[in-house]
Amino acid sequence: MRLLHFLIFALLISYGILSHASGPQILMKTNLGDVKLELYPDKAPQTVENFMQYVEDGFYKNTIFHRVIPNFMVQGGGFDTSFNQKPTRSPVENEANNGLKNDIGTIAMARTSDPHSATAQFFINVVNNAFLNFTAPNPSGYGYTVFGKVIDGMDIVHQIAKTPTGPGGPFPSDVPRNMIIIEEMSVQPSAPVNNEE
Repeated sequence: MRLLHFLIFALLISYGILSHASGPQILMKTNLGDVKLELYPDKAPQTVENFMQYVEDGFYKNTIFHRVIPNFMVQGGGFDTSFNQKPTRSPVENEANNGLKNDIGTIAMARTSDPHSATAQFFINVVNNAFLNFTAPNPSGYGYTVFGKVIDGMDIVHQIAKTPTGPGGPFPSDVPRNMIIIEEMSVQPSAPVNNEE
């Protein structure tokens, strides 16, 4: 009988029927609507810790989505509404070799050509961007660290992705003509865990 119970339990897990502990959730309020994110500290611990610290410090308040490319991604979190780049803490190590893919709806860290240069800017994939995934531990293969996903408000993300763009601030292109503002980000309280058998 114990073996039968174990087999049923194993089957339920393999099919994802049993619930599992979810990661921290972030509410991102924008002037177009709210987007809720779930983060994966088990997969990208340094990246999640870094991102959550910026959230808790109020860093993202009144920053903008400054780079929007249809059928690719929307990027923000680094510039205020006057296109001033905000000062950041030290970069975090690239954690893209964590099994997570830059698939539609995932959030990943933006960076320069240096794989280990991510600070505060992030992007949300609006299509599957396999070419951004980790392939090898070298400058051309490190990829971009996925550390969470959109769990509510993907319609808002798609709305951002479809907004008309052009030059703005220091950027020659891809800037929304109507400014898209991150009004606030906040860590959401954890749901109570039901330990009843």
